Amino acid sequence: LAINMLYDVLDATDGFAVDILTPSIFNDARIDPHILWSGAGLNDALNEYLSKVAEYGCDPVMIMMADLPLLKIRHVREIATSDADLVIAPGKGGGTNILSIKDPSRFSTDYYGTSFLDHLRIAHDNGLSVEVYDSFAAATDIDEPDDLVELLIHGTGVAARTLADIGFVVAVRDGRAEVERL
Repeated sequence: LAINMLYDVLDATDGFAVDILTPSIFNDARIDPHILWSGAGLNDALNEYLSKVAEYGCDPVMIMMADLPLLKIRHVREIATSDADLVIAPGKGGGTNILSIKDPSRFSTDYYGTSFLDHLRIAHDNGLSVEVYDSFAAATDIDEPDDLVELLIHGTGVAARTLADIGFVVAVRDGRAEVERL
């Protein structure tokens, strides 16, 4: 399921240059982008990447998690075309699902915990203008088993089809949607 969610995210980034930063070594001929391996923790790996991008004077950077299977290309385009120095798409519970950083030399990541608040603070401390991208699709990450219901109800990509193909369905109990395996 994880690789299929990545495929959905890659579909949403069609037309953009993509690097995949991962702690896992994998080889998949269906993935065109550069795969960059890092054994460092998430923040260290991302901040090292941002430093290298800034050093080489590359274009703005958008960081998105691979567990956002509801994301569509229109969301990525809307975020990419913002005039703000930093665009943040919050996740549930105070997390951050997407960061779009115009100047990587002026920002560092601080994921885990209430990263949304941490990223707002970092932007403020660096004098960056901020836009909060409010989107159900961008906020819906698949971290917990209960999140699968959103994927089954709203998903249209390969991850949702995979769940359906292996027998997962939406069941309604006491007026609430739940995931059930047939």
